[in-house]
Amino acid sequence: MSQFFITGTDTEVGKTYVTSLLLKYLVSKKKKALGFKPIAAGAEEAFGELVNEDALTLMEAANVHGTYEQINPFCFAPPIAPHIAASRAGVHISKQDLTNKLADVSTLGAEFTLVEGAGGWALPINDEDFLSTWVAEQNLPVILVVGMKLGCLNHAFLTAQAIEASGAKCVGWIANQIDPNMAEYDANLETLKQRLNFPLLAVTPYTEEKAKMQVHSALNSLLGV
Repeated sequence: MSQFFITGTDTEVGKTYVTSLLLKYLVSKKKKALGFKPIAAGAEEAFGELVNEDALTLMEAANVHGTYEQINPFCFAPPIAPHIAASRAGVHISKQDLTNKLADVSTLGAEFTLVEGAGGWALPINDEDFLSTWVAEQNLPVILVVGMKLGCLNHAFLTAQAIEASGAKCVGWIANQIDPNMAEYDANLETLKQRLNFPLLAVTPYTEEKAKMQVHSALNSLLGV
């Protein structure tokens, strides 16, 4: 089974969008694919439980299914930093908890599991630990989603440095065009290509059909599917 961790340069940069595209492509290739969103903050009650929109998107894109609680075991209502939301709810999230939850979904039979982070790379999960530390300890290959907008160079380079410093391996990055009117888009993209130390896997344009084609190419090169 192959597992990948999808992180981003910030919140709202398109991690869920990109992860869902990756899942849909795997499904189209008849691969058993699962999306796993261990931590989410920002949820509403439905069918007697809290549900997060991003987690539901991953569930809809996958063809290997578990219960909602398996796919998104730590879900909190307020759209705030997850460790603060957890504290307010009287919940403590540990690295061992995350390991146990990943082991649980690993029994569901997926060939590919895409683990989506929350926020950016340096996300606290409690008063001491970061989600990124857990990712590095689990040896999960990292795919970095760069939200192409003003400020993305700083965010991307700092995130890349932090990933490398953690000991995690970034297998590539995806440029996600979240601002269709970004000034000097091509020049910014070229700067990122020149200075990031891992390969550009895909450019996901603002239109979904073009984005799908780019993601297909990325997966062909990365996963051989």
